[in-house]
Amino acid sequence: MDEEFVLTELDYKAVRSSGPGGQHANKTATKVELSFDVENSQALSDQEKKRIFNKLSGRINKEGILKMNSEDSRSQHTNKDIVTQNFLFEIKEVLKKPKRRKKTKPTRASKIKRLKAKKKKSEIKANRKDPLK
Repeated sequence: MDEEFVLTELDYKAVRSSGPGGQHANKTATKVELSFDVENSQALSDQEKKRIFNKLSGRINKEGILKMNSEDSRSQHTNKDIVTQNFLFEIKEVLKKPKRRKKTKPTRASKIKRLKAKKKKSEIKANRKDPLK
C-alpha cells in the first residue's frame, strides 16, 4: 500500500456537527466525513482490497465506499487530521498479516508435573473411601 497515493484518493466533506456548542455549532460545519472508494482504488492491490472488505465490511456500503467521520474537536482542520489518522491506522491494522502459530509440544517436565498432580489427586480421593468396605 502506497500511503501517499491513498491519501490523494480520499474525499472529505464538512457537515454540521451534532450535540452542544451553542451558536457556533449552529452556523459552522466542523464535523468531517471521510469517504474512500475501496473498489476503485489504484493504490491498493486486489488482495489488499479483499482483505479490507473482509475486515471492515461493517463500515463499507454497497457501493464499496468506506466511510469514517470525526466530530471530536470544534475545529474542522483538527477533525480532518483526526479522521485521516484514524483511517490510516485502521487500514494499516487490517493489512497486517497475522503471525503463524508455531505448534509446540509439552515439555518433559510439564508431563511429569501433570502426572504427579493426577496421582496426588487420585490418592486424595482414594483416602476418602471407607476402609472397612
